[in-house]
Amino acid sequence: MQDMQEKETMDVNSLYREDTFTDRAAGTIRRLTPVTPEGSEDASRATIYIGQAQMLTPMGAIPLNFEISARSLKEAVENFADEVEHAAQEALDELREMQRDAASQIVVPGQSNRIQLP
Repeated sequence: MQDMQEKETMDVNSLYREDTFTDRAAGTIRRLTPVTPEGSEDASRATIYIGQAQMLTPMGAIPLNFEISARSLKEAVENFADEVEHAAQEALDELREMQRDAASQIVVPGQSNRIQLP
């Protein structure tokens, strides 16, 4: 646990400028451009593209966040559909695993997480 007196600080050597792009339908792409502490572009580090979308389920919308392999915004847009499909499949796999885990729990009388009244 972090000391109460210790403050969180930003790493001046890991700064990025963030730009957001959307088609207002399929989702959003965030472009993280590395910058120097002075704010100019840092060509020694790669630009990162992050996709954001939602998967609709009977329980409601599940947010999907995923990295897109790309060297340009155009390439990120072209790769968006494949990456969102991959992220949705991973989310479904994780939900199924959580369902299996919940279904396989052994219930022992007297060891419930519920509050029991005498």
